[in-house]
Amino acid sequence: MPVSRPHQVAVLALPGVLALDFGIPVHAFGNWAGGPYAVTVCTESPGPVRVEGAPALLVEHGLDALASADTIVVPGQARPAPPSEQVRAALAAAAARGTRVVSICTGAFVLAAAGLLDGRRATTHWQEAAALARDYPAVTVDPGVLYVDEGSVLTSAGVAAGIDLCLHIIRTDAGAAAANQRARALVAAPHRAGGQAQYIDRPARPERAGALDELRAWALRHLDEPLTVDQLARRACLSRRTLIRRFHDETGLPPMQWLLGARVDRARELLEASDAPMEVVARQSGLGTPANLRTLFKRQAGVPPGTYRSTFRRTVPYGPGGVRPLSAASRLG
Repeated sequence: MPVSRPHQVAVLALPGVLALDFGIPVHAFGNWAGGPYAVTVCTESPGPVRVEGAPALLVEHGLDALASADTIVVPGQARPAPPSEQVRAALAAAAARGTRVVSICTGAFVLAAAGLLDGRRATTHWQEAAALARDYPAVTVDPGVLYVDEGSVLTSAGVAAGIDLCLHIIRTDAGAAAANQRARALVAAPHRAGGQAQYIDRPARPERAGALDELRAWALRHLDEPLTVDQLARRACLSRRTLIRRFHDETGLPPMQWLLGARVDRARELLEASDAPMEVVARQSGLGTPANLRTLFKRQAGVPPGTYRSTFRRTVPYGPGGVRPLSAASRLG
């Protein structure tokens, strides 16, 4: 359903902000011609803001920008420090109004200090997870996932996981097609589930990093075919056992589980963008039969495909005013 103005995203840059963590939401939600978001960067005291490992930011807007935001994103800091009472109060007031609040990496410490993670599950960079759990015992810290969606409060692990969370938010707001379009612009993986494992205490293997990217890209082009692990292994010129191990190293998932997620994602796009019968959606997404589509789609997306289509079927183009309201009904995906 269209709204009267773009969805307002405020990125709160605090002293010592990590340059990459800051750049992720600015680039994901902003710098998007015809996109549905408007991005404002703000800080506690307008002026220069120290950036870890980069030149200072000159930020024009103060905490008053949070009052009109629909979504607030708090990027991580190199050395998380308790935010001021003013920052905590502004975040708490925004959350009380129903504003969605998001953290990237150690930005979770700021949300926790404001009391927004109490009684909730949350994540942060795995190296800081123990400190978050120790400092804020009311928070259930999960160090082994890429991001956690608690509805109005979302947290991500470090660095690239912030991209995954931003794409998840775009998917929730504007649908799978918009998220995949944005992922292509960011040259990012179109969808990594939040429950996927972080890469914790794993030795660096630069010769293997991304080694199966071409195979996964090929699989995405052939989702409507009956792909098997053995077929993927042959195409990658690997043994079955080696393929499974390397696939898990790179994605955190076994090959067939990754394929299932990709097929459900394709089904989302088809349901949003067309009136194709369920038989066609099932066949083109590689889920086989309408019965399989209903079972597997509901297991992955939480609702039957028919309900998903009636909720997310697009009749207006993406652009300003094209984001669905962030109601409970609009977050079914």
